[in-house]
Amino acid sequence: MKCLTVVGARPQFIKAAAVSRRINSCADIQEIMLHTGQHYDSNMSDVFFTELGIPAPNYHLGIGSGRHGAQTGEMLAAIEEALLKEKPDWVMIYGDTNSTLAGAIAAAKLYTPVAHVEAGLRSFNRRMPEEVNRILADHVSSLLLAPTETAVENLAREGITGSKVINVGDVMYDAAIYFGDRAEQTSRVLDSLGLARSGYILATIHRAENTDDPVRLAAIFKALAEVGCDYPVVMPLHPRTKSALQAIGCSAEDVRLIDPQGYLDMVMLEKHAALVVTDSGGVQKEAFFHGVPCVTLRDETEWVELVDLGWNRLLPPSNAERLREGILAAIGSKGQVAQPYGDGDASGKIVDALVGFA
Repeated sequence: MKCLTVVGARPQFIKAAAVSRRINSCADIQEIMLHTGQHYDSNMSDVFFTELGIPAPNYHLGIGSGRHGAQTGEMLAAIEEALLKEKPDWVMIYGDTNSTLAGAIAAAKLYTPVAHVEAGLRSFNRRMPEEVNRILADHVSSLLLAPTETAVENLAREGITGSKVINVGDVMYDAAIYFGDRAEQTSRVLDSLGLARSGYILATIHRAENTDDPVRLAAIFKALAEVGCDYPVVMPLHPRTKSALQAIGCSAEDVRLIDPQGYLDMVMLEKHAALVVTDSGGVQKEAFFHGVPCVTLRDETEWVELVDLGWNRLLPPSNAERLREGILAAIGSKGQVAQPYGDGDASGKIVDALVGFA
């Protein structure tokens, strides 16, 4: 059996690393890796393949950034060419990026079965490009590999049920378990940045709903700067956020801006933060996996389990003062002990599902 895997962004590299490791140990599956180039900066892409032990992509499209339609269209055409050449039995897609959507549509048009890892997530906000991507991808997929029971329920409400929907757990939990110890052994990022364990706040901001809205972006950085006067705030700066800050003339004083980090260094920063402040879906979960409280600067989240358990707090970034108060109040908080994301073997269940479904 041949499986063509489509990836393009940092969270997908992490998920694919876990699954590819299991695929490589299975004699029944040959994997072809296709990287769209959606994350093209070496700190956002190449370093992840090296650190995570992912084989070099068989296809690297090098498409890069662009408007949603243009970027997705370029990906769609190039992925179609790869599918026509490789004739895979499956196309595997991850998450909710434009790479995910392009892979799903290209495969569906060629009648190639699609396996969607992280199926069923919903924010119920269709102004988010990711929400549109995940809904469309789910509805053309042949195998929907959900990370939680909530995701299974979301699919059922849309009429997607039966044996093609499987709750396998979350592959990012697999990665957190596998790479957590390795990060402790190899990463020196805390020493290089002079950070004390549990002595700083880690912040990440990259979503268009925040970076493309000058009012929200200004409120976020005003709040982080005020918090930073009393508590160190460290932020690996996403290229999109960097451009947005320059556009509004924000110097981000009292926030320590650093370059995007490799995966193992990012794991260390997450594990030893007193608090994580983010708008990233993946970072919300990674904070939980490492037992660190999180504040999410969005109006909603797909990972509602973390809010229900008390590990995550939603703070819409409309007012700097409320953000500052909410961030400070979350430091040192703890949630309920639970395992909503499976037993740490989602990758094995995904491989079993591929082989069994075929």
